[in-house]
Amino acid sequence: MKILIDINHPAHVHYFRNFTSLMEAKGHAVLFVSRDKEMAQRLLNLYQIPYINRGKGKDGKIGKFLYLLYADYKLLQIASSFKPDLFLNFLHPYPSQVAALLGKPSLVFSDTEHATLHHKLTVPFATKVFTPACYRTDLGDKQVRFRGYMELAYLHPRYFMPNPEILELLQVAAGEKYVIVRFVSWAAAHDFDHTGMSLDNKRKAVQALSKLARVFITSEGELPADLEQYRISIPFDKMHDAIYYSSLLFGESATMASEAAVLGTPSIFMDNDGRGYTDEEESRYGIVFNFSESEDDQQRAIHQAVHILEDESSQHKFKKVRDRIVSECIDTTEFMVEQVLRYNLSQETVPAEHYTNVSLTE
Repeated sequence: MKILIDINHPAHVHYFRNFTSLMEAKGHAVLFVSRDKEMAQRLLNLYQIPYINRGKGKDGKIGKFLYLLYADYKLLQIASSFKPDLFLNFLHPYPSQVAALLGKPSLVFSDTEHATLHHKLTVPFATKVFTPACYRTDLGDKQVRFRGYMELAYLHPRYFMPNPEILELLQVAAGEKYVIVRFVSWAAAHDFDHTGMSLDNKRKAVQALSKLARVFITSEGELPADLEQYRISIPFDKMHDAIYYSSLLFGESATMASEAAVLGTPSIFMDNDGRGYTDEEESRYGIVFNFSESEDDQQRAIHQAVHILEDESSQHKFKKVRDRIVSECIDTTEFMVEQVLRYNLSQETVPAEHYTNVSLTE
């Protein structure tokens, strides 16, 4: 079986890298095509995954539309040569559109409800769209819900073991608290009309947190000089180790908030739209604290972060939450393998009851 996986964001590498190892071990061929965005291709190189580069993409509505045409054409060329049996990706339109042109199945994963433009450009062409059970949006007959989170595709204990050597890299003393602060660029298609945390409140947050813990900032964009001094400086593939041992993750990234949650680290997440999965990680597990981008909520987020750091019992309490999340959710990578292999049986449908511990709605 030949599988084409298209990567549009660095996180997508993590979603599919363990799947690829398992499928290749079973004798299947996997080809990656990757947008040159942030660290995506550096991650592919790190995990020694060969790929074809499809360019950097464009910003702005017009630029993104023109890039859609280019990416479709590029993928069509690649697919004509590779001849995939199936296309697999996280929610973005290019592979599903090309798969439809070629009459091939397209399996799509998504956990981002407010990516409405990507929904409109992807779902009509996809064969199935897999979402966490807590997904707020009904995508119709093509939607398959599963009991879990995308982050468990790579942070499940089967695939991730935290390395305490990160503490030496960070020069953090034993027992010393530290916080990872994440600021995003808001340049993605689903981030139009978002402003995020004000610069003034970013400064207030760092000042308040630094009184209780070391602060390390990871930012997609430039930082003013007074905040630049806090920028984290570690190998890019060590971030999950840093999150695991941190006392708190504070910021604007839903993915990193959920990564922290499944690693047993409490997180503060600010976004006007929010996500179904961070909502559930708050309501069901109490390990994510969701806030909007309003001025009042930014202040409340800072206050909540201070409260967590002042609670000396919080770190032990939240690590127990990780065990509960893992016990109640599926291994997302194993689920991917099961779903893809359904299309290696002459397109025959395997009954839903064949899968254990999975909530399916088709």
